Amino acid sequence: MRVHDDFDLPGRSLSPRGQRDFFLANLLGFGLKADMTSMEVPIYSLSTRPDLSIGHWVSQDGSRRVTVTPSVLGRATQHDKDVIIFLTSQLTAAADRRLLDAHKRTVRFTAYDFLTATGKGTSGAEYRALKLSLERLQGTMIKTNISTGGVRIDHSFQLIDEWTTISKHARPNTMEAVEVVLSEWLFNAICSFEVLTLDEDYFLLRRPLERRLYELARKHCGRQPMAQIGLDLLRKKAGSRATLKEFRRMVREIVLADALPGYRLLLNLNDIVTIYTKDSRKLARAVLGKSTDAAPVVLSPTE
Repeated sequence: MRVHDDFDLPGRSLSPRGQRDFFLANLLGFGLKADMTSMEVPIYSLSTRPDLSIGHWVSQDGSRRVTVTPSVLGRATQHDKDVIIFLTSQLTAAADRRLLDAHKRTVRFTAYDFLTATGKGTSGAEYRALKLSLERLQGTMIKTNISTGGVRIDHSFQLIDEWTTISKHARPNTMEAVEVVLSEWLFNAICSFEVLTLDEDYFLLRRPLERRLYELARKHCGRQPMAQIGLDLLRKKAGSRATLKEFRRMVREIVLADALPGYRLLLNLNDIVTIYTKDSRKLARAVLGKSTDAAPVVLSPTE
């Protein structure tokens, strides 16, 4: 199912000159993209229950900071981020294809397209979950001095400014179309291509911490064969509220499951986590010293 160009939503239609005042997110064959800031900084909650905690993150040198404040429904979760990833991916693909509507901060899409693209079911429960995700995304307030697209917005803002859904009377538990207005902060990052490509199997990861560790591996290891980080620093960058002992146990489970697409984790007795690429050729070149990237990237508390 697709939203047609003439599908109307209250308050959103064609301009007098015949141009849409929204971007229609109905592209096929797009790669998954996520903004680099939220891949590095713990914005989204890892909890599967309503998280009413206020999150604070400050870089070691104090130059960058983020405060995340939830609504009464709780902070936006790692799974709520699926909406942001879907929209980021669609807008980036549109910009790559030089579509005229790619510069619109208002994005329209069908709920069905979103649910199928992110590996979800299409029952009434999934439609209701999408609406809750939209509510938490709009209710979560961000205060940061981290610039996106060369623009520094040092004030509080929501992850999405507003959202609208429309349903048919015959199917009140589903929605035909969704319209989302992205925050300027996020939109600036997308327009400036401050995004990274995610593996197509990202949505197969079900546990929030698995998704978060994959993001950190992708952000900090990237094309390098390996990277290292202390367990406690990893816990802070992941945004986990678990004790170090409990976090160690969870990381060990993820190490044994070995489910992260593209990367493998190793936790040693000194609480050092090593992130390896699953590209055996690249890893072999690094181990044999035949690559200029042979030395692992070591993440310090300032990163």
